Amino acid sequence: MLGPFGVSESEERVYRAVLAAGDPTLAALAESVGQTPALTGRRLRALEAKGLVVRTRERPARFRAAPPDLAIEVLALDEHQRIETARAAAAEFAAIRQGGARSREVPLMVVRGPEANTRRYLQAQLAARAEVLILDKPPYLADGVEPQHDLQLELMARGVTYRTVYDSRSLEDPGQFERAEQLARAGEQARVVNGVPLKMLITDRSSGLLPLVFSEPRESVVLEPSPLLDGLLALFECLWEHGTPLWSLPRQEGLDTASRRMLGYAAAGYTDDAIARRTGLGKRTVERRMRSLMDALGARTRFQAGLQASRRGLAE
Repeated sequence: MLGPFGVSESEERVYRAVLAAGDPTLAALAESVGQTPALTGRRLRALEAKGLVVRTRERPARFRAAPPDLAIEVLALDEHQRIETARAAAAEFAAIRQGGARSREVPLMVVRGPEANTRRYLQAQLAARAEVLILDKPPYLADGVEPQHDLQLELMARGVTYRTVYDSRSLEDPGQFERAEQLARAGEQARVVNGVPLKMLITDRSSGLLPLVFSEPRESVVLEPSPLLDGLLALFECLWEHGTPLWSLPRQEGLDTASRRMLGYAAAGYTDDAIARRTGLGKRTVERRMRSLMDALGARTRFQAGLQASRRGLAE
């Protein structure tokens, strides 16, 4: 069934066994498919390379099947990219045959349409083995917010590291702020910057997605190893270096949840009015408590208080 995507029958048999078993070890999987562990291991490595299976970090390692609908869509998109690359090569060969002088062009894969962009954004992360870097700013695809949140929680639980630089506008929506809080508790490393210049996703520092057109038809460019990708990685690290840590997970005694949350909002650049709306407290209560927290932290501004609290592990 998966032959058109370069998956052999023996590999598909192992993939089906992983789906049915639910996170089996290599030894258990080899026994279930009637193969030697060495041969099964080779099949699993091939499935990992295709994004169909993920190896957990526990010992002994277990193998988890990627969700079939998303994983197979990745294979389809990869096949589409190979077709587009072949078409570009065919055009170049035709120019050579005709005697035309044509410089070699690097083909770019463009993803068009809201649904295709949402799928590709999720699929790119499914293929990540170690690290995902995100530049986050509005606007958002409504249908992609919750699936992204759920997938990120799942991948972080598997051991994938996430570093996200949020534009301060990203956290103005209460729902988005709460999702960011939950991701931080699950292990996301997050910083905030006023004026993130673009949206971006990079996986394992080797591939990713760069949205370019946010209105219809909604277009993104697939990033492959190139000077462009190197430059975007440098941009991410620069923004990360200058960003304000949004939360620090270690806690210290003495601050209640409301105070930690107010400091988290302050670190994100929220005004007292905005903090009052999001915490449900009165503005005067927020002003009084923020003044007390600033005095305790030795900060002259609310932003400094939030920054210091975040670095000292006091903000939520």
